[in-house]
Amino acid sequence: MIIFRFDIMTVWWQALILLSCVLNCVDSAPAPVLQRTKYKNSFRLTRSTRTHVQEVLRKYEEQQLGNMENFVGRSRQLKDLPSLSTDFSGWLQLTDWDRLHGAFWDMQAFWDKLEWKRKQLEEEKEQMVVQATQTTLPQSIKYIQLDLRDLMNQVSSQLRRMKSSWKKPVSATVLQTPSNSASSSKKLWDSRVEGYIILRHLDLYLTKLARDFLLLASKTHS
Repeated sequence: MIIFRFDIMTVWWQALILLSCVLNCVDSAPAPVLQRTKYKNSFRLTRSTRTHVQEVLRKYEEQQLGNMENFVGRSRQLKDLPSLSTDFSGWLQLTDWDRLHGAFWDMQAFWDKLEWKRKQLEEEKEQMVVQATQTTLPQSIKYIQLDLRDLMNQVSSQLRRMKSSWKKPVSATVLQTPSNSASSSKKLWDSRVEGYIILRHLDLYLTKLARDFLLLASKTHS
């Protein structure tokens, strides 16, 4: 009986030692490996967020624009959205910090725009009777905002790893919803087209951002 208890204790201690070795291996993993894993995780989240944006974009186009293939305004741009144009040689010369810092503030700009548009849609829902399917748009946009917030948290963590002085802004600078007088003077159609432009622009931007994360992951390969 005593021998049996001794055998159990031996197995128990061996299991604890094995677990300790595994944890030590994880903790002692080379920094480039951990960083590369973070970049790959950010890439996967960016890609899944883009999929969500494309789904909401199709829903938005169908519900707000009548799913028109060639509606007037499709080619319109909004001046205060992050740029999609890239100078390739300049892009290659960017530091990792510059890429991540720029990505953080670009995502913040999109988050602000989505917040503004989501509030507009909620106000429209309160002011008029809409179909049940249309009431899901604000919630769908909210889900995209949550995805963006997760991405921003990841990028912020990576920035802190590079520079301990980096601190994520405590509160976002949310765009103000236009006053009633401004809203009433603006055509409903123009407002709806703006929402389409924001989502379409975000879709394209996330493709660009995914490319950046892949590049960052490849640079940390060693």
